[in-house]
Amino acid sequence: MRPILLLTLALLAGTACAQSPARFAFAIIGDAPYNRLEEIEFAQELKDIDQEELAFVVHVGDIKSGSSPCSDALFAQRLRQFQSARHPFIYVPGDNEWTDCHRGGADPLERLAKLREMFYPDDDSLGERKLRLERQSADPRFAEFRENARWRIGGVLFIGLNVPGSNNNLGRTAQMDAEYARRSAADAAWLAQGFDLAKQERDAAVFIVMQADPHFDGSRRRPSGAADGYAALRRDLLAHTLAFGRPVILVHGDTHRYRVDHPLVDPATQQPLGNFTRIESFGSPLVDWIRVSVDPAGPNLIGIKTGTEIKQAR
Repeated sequence: MRPILLLTLALLAGTACAQSPARFAFAIIGDAPYNRLEEIEFAQELKDIDQEELAFVVHVGDIKSGSSPCSDALFAQRLRQFQSARHPFIYVPGDNEWTDCHRGGADPLERLAKLREMFYPDDDSLGERKLRLERQSADPRFAEFRENARWRIGGVLFIGLNVPGSNNNLGRTAQMDAEYARRSAADAAWLAQGFDLAKQERDAAVFIVMQADPHFDGSRRRPSGAADGYAALRRDLLAHTLAFGRPVILVHGDTHRYRVDHPLVDPATQQPLGNFTRIESFGSPLVDWIRVSVDPAGPNLIGIKTGTEIKQAR
């Protein structure tokens, strides 16, 4: 495991943030816990994160395994854990807790409605210390999408999106395809609005937080005959990154493989876009977390350490 990964994402001349930039750090977790052993490890992980000085914690979805029940009781257990976190806690939904719940006989749309009711009841984050969020549901056109949120810290904009695995809920039934179409339109609108605001505020960077790996190489297996549920999102990410011109960082989970890379290719040069970075979280069976430090005014925008590295250094 690399000891410390510093990504040099230099801010372009003349694009300094209008706000006073401030250093801060946040934690990324996701795709856990999946079983009894991981429940124990996850509880310890939350305690370890509580020891850090952080602006917030984000869970990028999959709060259970795909085979475990999509029950109100399990949702309530996770909610209690998230609410007990010392720091503001932000959670974006994963496929295991709604799109894939049909595997156990549950209705994915009913489960999504329950997640919205339980985890997004108001405009505050979860956690003991609250962070005020802007929710897409404030717009009457997108009233159902309470999980799509936005927040700004230190001259950096964060955008949370409901983009789950399992092909983004596309290609299984006509009802799910209709849900995909409605939610994808909302996601596209929320993303575009966020980048417009980031330009207006001269934000140093934009972070996008969601669950699914959008498979930038287009190789993800899909249901037979199904269209690519992430194609439109990848096009939007490319267009916004090119137009923004400053660092864009995508944080996601889904494939359970910790990595930091530059997977978005500029079609004009066929080279990776240097101002687009992907951070993928750890996932079951490895329960670990990522600490991301952000310095909007420094030569290195972000620095990364894993929870294991931090524990070893104590």
